[in-house]
Amino acid sequence: MIRRLTWMVAVAALVGSAAWAQEKRVELSGTVGYTFSDGVSGSATEVNGEEFTRIDPKDALSYGGRIGFLVGDNWEVGGLFSMQSTTLQLGGAVNRDIGDETIYNYHGYFAYNFGAPDAAVRPYLLGGLGATQFGTVKVTLAGQQREVSGNTKFSTTWAAGVKLFPSPSFGIRLEARWTPTYIKSDAAGWWCDPYWGCYVVGDAQYANQYELGGGITLRF
Repeated sequence: MIRRLTWMVAVAALVGSAAWAQEKRVELSGTVGYTFSDGVSGSATEVNGEEFTRIDPKDALSYGGRIGFLVGDNWEVGGLFSMQSTTLQLGGAVNRDIGDETIYNYHGYFAYNFGAPDAAVRPYLLGGLGATQFGTVKVTLAGQQREVSGNTKFSTTWAAGVKLFPSPSFGIRLEARWTPTYIKSDAAGWWCDPYWGCYVVGDAQYANQYELGGGITLRF
């Protein structure tokens, strides 16, 4: 009886492994795109006799990779990484480049894929949580080189896209993705109510990245 049960478990495991492999539950992707970036505004600051009120990363090419695990027929869980090599810019009456900067994004995500698992066209929606890292910037002021330290901030990421599979193992990904990163809050005024009293309310500012990209997807 025990021997028979052991054989049944072994056969079931082999069948399950074969089915898992046949359904191709892992997707590995590489992407390239163009990211439209913005930063934040603040009080007027004078630098070398010029007045500036904003600081922004410039729009630039971006690259990334991700791995996704299909959970059921439609749900996907995974992790993604992307980077943008850009230039940090001060904005005001005129715009001035102050140094090169690299921005990194690290996010875990959930995605919902529409359609059957073996469909040739699979639209999807994606949402994730993680962090955005703003790299160190080397700045030259008055003939001296200085470093502006980078920082890492909590961020979310949201995307809509479509995966096209000309074959079961190879696909093409097209995607639009938005990554807002909280930077700071400015005092916007006072709010008063009869229960909690009066307190200062803030106007949150986010650095946004809007990426249009595409790439290839391999399924295993």
